[in-house]
Parts: sequence; C-alpha cells; structure tokens
Amino acid sequence: MTDKRALRAAARAARDSFVAAGVPALPCPREFVALLVPGMVVASYAPIGSEADPAALEAAARAAGCRLALPHVIDRATPIRFLAWDADLELADGPFGLRQPDGAHAEVVPDLVLTPLVAFDAALNRIGQGAGHYDRAFAAYPAALRIGIAWSVQQLDSITPDPWDAPLDAIVTERGWIAGAAR
Repeated sequence: MTDKRALRAAARAARDSFVAAGVPALPCPREFVALLVPGMVVASYAPIGSEADPAALEAAARAAGCRLALPHVIDRATPIRFLAWDADLELADGPFGLRQPDGAHAEVVPDLVLTPLVAFDAALNRIGQGAGHYDRAFAAYPAALRIGIAWSVQQLDSITPDPWDAPLDAIVTERGWIAGAAR
C-alpha cells in the first residue's frame, strides 16, 4: 500500500511552493456553470493556507440562483454537516484551523460538493486531509456531484484508492476542468 502520509507531505509541499511563487485565481469553467440549477445546494469551503480558493465557483453558483453551504466540523470522529451559508455571514473558528458557520445555521443536503483535497490523479481519485470527513459525506450523500478543487501541482501519477474512497466527478485547477466518466 502506498504511504498516504508521505504522499500528503509531498503534495502539500508542492502546493505551498506553487502558491508562494504566485498563482492566478481559479477559473470558473463553463462545464461547472452548466451543472448549476436554480435552488441547487452547492457546498463549498473556506480555504486554509495554500488550498485552492473556490470563490469564483461560489460566485457562479450564486449568480445561477444556487444556495451555498459550508462544512461544519466538530472533531475528527464526528461526520461533517453542511450548513446554509451566505457570503455576508461571518465565519467562526473551528477545529483544525477551519473557518465555518457556527452550529446554529440550518443544516442542508448538498447537491454538489466542492471538495478541497491534498492530491489527485487522472482517474479522479483523491487524497484528503486524512480524517475521512469527505469520504463519509460522499457516502451519506451519494447523489451529490463531487467536484475537487486543487492546483495542478497536486496531481500524482496514480493513487491507490481505499475501499471507502469515492472518485470525484471532476476537478477544477488553474488550468481548467478535468472531467471523469459520467456516473
């Protein structure tokens, strides 16, 4: 089995160096916009450190009449919940350096999940932070589209998925849209 800790460390270092050198904002690919339907719940995230910022995708979702949500994390073991969010609402400090809505916001079911990740491959397998929050969310919401958000330097040649890993439907990088097989 591949050492995911070592892969995470290498991918984070590549991501940090890439961002430190200066990068353009992520684009909002037309393929993403084509997925948006008024009233759809799009779960996003507040980026930490050198994570790719999904702001352009959030703006497109709002313009299309979608509702936004952000993950709310309690601890490593508790599954994440997606809480309704408006860009005007202040975020609270959460565990692991997260910025998130406070727990009083309404819980929603996502139709599309913008997913931060540490590494990915051409088959749209992903390596996350290691706590399994998004793996459990994908299992809880199997109909939700899973769109990874990353920098191109986070792509690895190959990732051996674990049995619980669900591949992404697509990935957005600064280079554009990477599509997977339709599910």
